Amino acid sequence: MQDSGCRIQDADRNESGGITCPAPAKLNLFLHVTGRREDGYHELQTLFRFIDLCDMLHFSPREDGEVHRVSEVEGVPEDRDLCVRAARLLQGETGCKLGVDIAVEKRIPMGGGLGGGSSDAATALIALNRLWSLGLNRARLMELGLRLGADVPVFVFGENAFAEGVGEKLQAYALPPAWYVVLFPPVHVPTAKIFAHPELTRDSVSIIIRALSTQPLRNDLQAVVCSLYPEVADYIAELGRYGRAMMTGSGACVFAEFENQEKAHTVLRQLPEAMRGVAVQGLLRHPLHDWVTD
Repeated sequence: MQDSGCRIQDADRNESGGITCPAPAKLNLFLHVTGRREDGYHELQTLFRFIDLCDMLHFSPREDGEVHRVSEVEGVPEDRDLCVRAARLLQGETGCKLGVDIAVEKRIPMGGGLGGGSSDAATALIALNRLWSLGLNRARLMELGLRLGADVPVFVFGENAFAEGVGEKLQAYALPPAWYVVLFPPVHVPTAKIFAHPELTRDSVSIIIRALSTQPLRNDLQAVVCSLYPEVADYIAELGRYGRAMMTGSGACVFAEFENQEKAHTVLRQLPEAMRGVAVQGLLRHPLHDWVTD
């Protein structure tokens, strides 16, 4: 089991003027595909929950206006890194003349449906808004976030949320305390491939937020992913021996909810040793929620 904490380190600027901030992962407690738009994007309904599994991002200000990533992220060139793109977008939109060095400690598996890249981008927007003293409000940062990716706005929104549209129409949704076992199947699932698959369900009936507690909820992408990646089906079946197991996002990670920490850790210990995963707590809100004004 890996360290998964989302504690804020150096919430105020340290002696060098830098800050270190968490970027939490998310779970989709359900995900329904309700239609397909003319532009090719899909209409979704989902329930986002933040969890205590975080990347850690370190921001060191520069006076020369340069933006650089000073750590390696396997398979992600600097210019494609959403953190770097977020910083440069923020510069361009505000005319900010300051720069930053960004170091990323990756703890959230990539390509797992946990939203790590989107969360990193949101944390960059929030942290640099503070570090560069820009004063942008939440709505403006969410607008910029949507230009980086459909999942970025919810991390700026900062609340567990019922989401519609492509995932950007958000309503805060209070969730009770809970623990989760999250497993990491050893496959990388390309999101575009799953959404383009001809057998994907695209006509789930829309539900209203008040019906969430009474409706059978599922992930419409799960069947396609399991057919293409049997490892995901195996992980769901194994975790399903202990609770209701489901895939998050477009996969590959799977999870099940448990009532307390002891139960989650007990289940994790009982799983086959080869199955990598963590026991994590559901967060009531994003750790940086109060860093942004409404």
